[in-house]
Amino acid sequence: MNIQLDDQPDCVKQYSAYYKTKRGYHKRSVNSNEGWVLQSMPGWMNTKILVHPEDLKNAVLIVHGEKAHSRYMGEDTFKKLKGDNKELVIVPNATHTDLYDGGDHDYIPFDKIDNFFKKNL
Repeated sequence: MNIQLDDQPDCVKQYSAYYKTKRGYHKRSVNSNEGWVLQSMPGWMNTKILVHPEDLKNAVLIVHGEKAHSRYMGEDTFKKLKGDNKELVIVPNATHTDLYDGGDHDYIPFDKIDNFFKKNL
C-alpha cells in the first residue's frame, strides 16, 4: 500500500523517507509494512511512560531534533524532572527520524551522549 504523501504532515513524509527506503526498511518492521493494526496498538497505548517523570531519581538524558514533531514531549517531560542529573539536548536542524541513524548530516550527538554517560554512570 503506497500512500500519497503530498497532503501529509512533514513527520509522515519523514517516516516514509526512513521506513520505506533502504535507510530504515525491514521486511518485519511494522513501520515499513503498514503493520500498525488494532492488535499491535493497545499495549503501546497503555504504556504510560511519561506519567510521573518527577519520580525519577536516575540520571535522564533527553535528545530531540530541533525540527522533530515530538520535541514538545521531551521538553514537557524535562520540565517535570527533578534533580540536577538531567540534560536536554536539542539537535539543531534535526528531525525525529534523523536521530535514528544520523540522517544525511550525522545528527546524533555522540559527544554529548558520551559525556553524559561518563558523568552519570
